[in-house]
Amino acid sequence: MLYAVVTVASFFVILAAQLLLSIVVTQGAYQIDSLQYEQKVLMRTEQSLLESLSLQSSSQNLAAQAAGLGMVPNATPYSLDITDGSVFRLPGSADPTGCGGSCGLVGNTLLSGIPLVSAESAAAAATAAKSPVAATPGGAAATAGTAAPEPSNNAIPAPVTR
Repeated sequence: MLYAVVTVASFFVILAAQLLLSIVVTQGAYQIDSLQYEQKVLMRTEQSLLESLSLQSSSQNLAAQAAGLGMVPNATPYSLDITDGSVFRLPGSADPTGCGGSCGLVGNTLLSGIPLVSAESAAAAATAAKSPVAATPGGAAATAGTAAPEPSNNAIPAPVTR
């Protein structure tokens, strides 16, 4: 009788253990499936952002944004010698046709909905960046002392080589 009770009890213990292992494996499969779905969504988002970045960095967009800000090519280009800080005139013109570098560019229809940067919005962004106290998402205040120091007297910092 004892052997029969032990055998039946062992049988039920083995069935319960198998059921629990099956539940754990199934739960792991559901977690893997949800993580794979999340990975697909993130990969699609990354691809969309990369396409947007590629569109924003196209030469057509850069030329249009520069023209919108009032940038024009200099008819007499100058160059800066970083070693001694001297400025000298280069022979010829960087833009002989005077079209701002956009003469040979084919229009990009994907840029039709993207607004141009205006001088006013650029100035507003610059003043917002230079404000002494800016609020952070946590509600704390950040001071302007944490920003990168500006070069004195509008000098261009020379690279340090060793």
